[in-house]
Amino acid sequence: MVQKIFSIVIILTLLYNFSYAQTDSIPKKNSLIIEGNFEYGGILAAGELRDKTFNGAYYSGFNIRVGWRITASSDVHFKLYNNPTYGIGLYSSTFHTDIVGRPNAIYGFVQTPFGNINNKKWAFDYRIGLGLSGNFKPFNQANNPLNLALGTKNNVFIDFGLRSQYKINNHFRAGLGISYHHFSNGALRLPNKGINIVPVSVSLTYQPDGKKITKDTSYTEPVSKNMLYHINVGAGLKQIARESDKRYFKSTLSFYASKHITYKWRVGGGVDLFYSASGNNEEIAEDETGKLGAKISGGPSLYIVHVLNNRLVLNGNVGYYIHNQEFNGESQKIFLRAGFRYYVYKNINAGVSIKAHQGNADFIEWTLGYTFKR
Repeated sequence: MVQKIFSIVIILTLLYNFSYAQTDSIPKKNSLIIEGNFEYGGILAAGELRDKTFNGAYYSGFNIRVGWRITASSDVHFKLYNNPTYGIGLYSSTFHTDIVGRPNAIYGFVQTPFGNINNKKWAFDYRIGLGLSGNFKPFNQANNPLNLALGTKNNVFIDFGLRSQYKINNHFRAGLGISYHHFSNGALRLPNKGINIVPVSVSLTYQPDGKKITKDTSYTEPVSKNMLYHINVGAGLKQIARESDKRYFKSTLSFYASKHITYKWRVGGGVDLFYSASGNNEEIAEDETGKLGAKISGGPSLYIVHVLNNRLVLNGNVGYYIHNQEFNGESQKIFLRAGFRYYVYKNINAGVSIKAHQGNADFIEWTLGYTFKR
């Protein structure tokens, strides 16, 4: 259910962005983009994952993406990102093994041109995508004990891509690129070592209107130097041990200050505090059961924001625990966070993030926040 809600949030967010781009003060007609993408190879696995889960496996996948290239907008970010494409993607793949399954996904994406935008023959872009995947064959001690990667049928799908394209004509472009896909359930159900793939991809893109877009070099007002202040709350669930199916409530309270260094980036810092209900369980916390230190952890955190437009941002943190508890799954002193936030109304934002310790997910945070002086 959580992952289904996650997918719906992504789709509604992107649809709102399309509507937002169409209805602001500048008349326009955004360009429809349709593309097919085939990818192959690049399973990243070591140790037991390589020898058991992916023994004899090889990867191939296919994507269909439909999007709208923002040809004009009063939001300066669309100009600074060279008229990016926002859209919805459908993904299907196979690892050619019954252990993992045949995953599929639905995801939202933004595709951003870079380099010499006015080049008549070549184009370059990078892609960021996020959504829900399904149709995995999860770990099961009796029926599927060799899947040591994922314990759930539905998982978060994270996608990055880098590509060059050759312009065949005004309507068609052929592309060659490299992608990165990550599948994880955020420790909602163990095991959750995750699956990582770096395939090579070929694509064919069709733009029905054939409209050429040149780089907008008009004057841009300097970015605001005001300090912004943020308060965020988050909540999620975490399975502590594979031997027990019980999942425990976790929550976050965060305070940050940040400042624009460019229109595209904000940086700052603050404090993260975490609550883990597993600290109340005697089998987990033992002699520490119920004590404040068994349930509360946290420390200072670097705050990094990649601003995609006035409403949508990608957020990240690198933090350090002043106090943490390994029995709650806080296995390292350094914690990481990556996710997105969307300003649903004025200064109020909502989003989702994955908190992790190095390569191990801690939990998926569903967040609600408020930004002062935005």
